[in-house]
This record gives sequence, structure tokens and C-alpha cells, in this order.
Amino acid sequence: MRAEGAPRGEDLERFSSPGKGRGLRARQRFARGELLFSCPAYTCVLTVSERGNHCECCFARKEGLSKCGRCKQAFYCNVECQKADWAMHKLECSAMCVFGQNWNPSETVRLTARILAKQKTHPERTQSEKLLAVKEFESHLDKLDNEKRELIQNDIAALHHFYSKHIEYPDNAGLVVLFAQVNCNGFTIEDEELSHLGSAIFPDVALMNHSCCPNVIVTYKGTLAEVRAVQEIEPGDEIFTSYIDLLYPTEDRNDRLRDSYFFTCDCRECITKEKDKDKLEIRRLNEPPSAETVRDMIKYARNVIEEFRRAKHYKYILCLVCELSLDKMGSVFEDSNVYMLHMMYQAMGVCLYMQDWDSALRYGEKIIKPYR
Repeated sequence: MRAEGAPRGEDLERFSSPGKGRGLRARQRFARGELLFSCPAYTCVLTVSERGNHCECCFARKEGLSKCGRCKQAFYCNVECQKADWAMHKLECSAMCVFGQNWNPSETVRLTARILAKQKTHPERTQSEKLLAVKEFESHLDKLDNEKRELIQNDIAALHHFYSKHIEYPDNAGLVVLFAQVNCNGFTIEDEELSHLGSAIFPDVALMNHSCCPNVIVTYKGTLAEVRAVQEIEPGDEIFTSYIDLLYPTEDRNDRLRDSYFFTCDCRECITKEKDKDKLEIRRLNEPPSAETVRDMIKYARNVIEEFRRAKHYKYILCLVCELSLDKMGSVFEDSNVYMLHMMYQAMGVCLYMQDWDSALRYGEKIIKPYR
């Protein structure tokens, strides 16, 4: 039986993928459901909203976590986890005491600060970099527009503002490259309910290229990423994961890929677009909506989903946003339309947060109906 763990040379190899740059390729067969490899986080940050619920070090969820005696904002399973995390937590501990409620760096800034600290304390290659080193990450610097460059400069300013101690900074050009690398290669860690727990760097996982027909899926056990086959993989096959939510139709998926990763997908699913019609099902009316009406409603749906994402902490406002948006989209879209499903899923989450169990059940029943 194949040993499970870090990628091994006899199982997987790094190679030059035609038209895609670096990639990961199988050297042995993997059955569906089999673990290809696991990768510990090079570094990670727990999202601020989950402090007190999860350990800052291992992300375990449990009752009775012990808090940092100084800042009283970081929580740990035990002394061992606290000691293991101190090299990273000390970057923030004193600053949180000084800034108080005004301590609010973004997760990207926090993650980048930890990368800089890790590169200083561990200049050698880590267990997370068997096949790809952090310093080899693509930055796509030449593809950044003025808006993205301005956002990076804002992040650099926040880094200097909140992390004046313990970090040796490269020059501004070096920080621009590093933030661009983090933006393209960072991962969101989710729990089993797909709730956001934090952000992390998994170098070997970042080696995999994207496909909308992936043959693997990435899941998380705390701060450990696991890569498992979702299709039969033969020797010589390239390993593909998905960088984005595959629920959406082709045009939407590629808009997201171009915006975040600077490429257009040419997989079979994107070329044939064979699932788009079902994903964009239109309500059957006596007078079918015009093509322009459908396009306008799709544009509206995309915009409201983006607004929802940005305002996700304002739960009570979002409840009203969900109801109004579903009413408007429902005049054109069937309940099985992906944009309706997405908004109903968000609405269910808001209702669960507000403990409106009847409404959450009502949305849940609508969501599962298309899958029966």
C-alpha cells in the first residue's frame, strides 16, 4: 500500500506543462478517493472572527481554549500549541495591545507578514516545499492593472503600519512582488461546512494547474491540506485542481480566472459549454424574457453576489438583501438557476446565524430540490 503524506518522487513529479508553465504529473496510478499527497501550511492565519472558537496554531475547534495572557485575543488548545505559534503570534501580540480596536490589518497583510518572518527564521526549504518553493511563486506582475497595484500599495502601507517590529522588510519593489505572489497563490482554509477559517500558503499544492474538469480536490484537516483523486488518474496524467467555484457558467468562471489568475481556461468544459444551459435555466413564462432581459439579470445577479461577499459581516442587512434579490431574480430565473441557488444558500446561512430555523429550512428545501 502506498504511504500517505508528502509528495514522493516515485508517485508525482514536477514538469513543464505545455501552455501552462509548471505543473504536477502522476507517475503512478491513483484510484478515485485515494490521497495523492498532503501538505502542511508553510504559514497560516486564523480569521479574526473565529478567534475564541478555534486554536490559533492548529485551527482545531474546541471548548475551553486558553487565551494569550498578554493580548488576550489569541486562543490555543494547550501550552504546546501556544509555544509552537509564538514565533508568528509575537508579530501581532504587542501590536494588538498598542492599537487596541484600531488593529485591523487584512488577512493578506497578516499572511504576508508571517511569510517574511518565516523566510528569516527558516531560510532553508521546508516540508511544505518538496516540489515548489515559495520564492518560485508566479507573481504575474506584468499583468497587474493600476487598481491592483494601488491595492498592493495599500497593503504595503498597512504592513509597515501594523508590523514595525520583528520584521526585516525588502524594498518596495520586493514587497510588490511578494504581495502579488500571495494574491495568486494563497489558499482559503474552510471547515467541513465550507465556512471560512483563515488563509494559508501551501507551496506544493500551488504547483497544480487549474481545470474546470479537475481530477483532484483539496480539503483541509486543520492546517494540513490533503489532495485526493476525484477521477481515476493514470501514470503520465497531469494533476488538475479547480481554483474557483465550478457552480457557475463558463463566462462567469473565466471572468473570475482572468481577474484573479490572469488566464482563460481551455478545458473541455469551457470549450463545449455543455452544462451552461442547465445552469442558467430561465423561468417558463407565457412571454419568454428577451435575451437582453436575461443578460441584464445575469449582470445584476453577479453584482449582488459580489456586494454580498463584501458585506458578509452585516448579517441583518444581508437578510433583506437576500429576500429582495431573490424576488427580483425569480421573475426571470428558475429556482434551479445557479444564481438563485447561490443566493438561497447565502440566505440559508444568514437565517441560521439569526436562528430563524423555519426560514433556513425553507431555503434548504429549495436548494436540494434540483439535486433530487
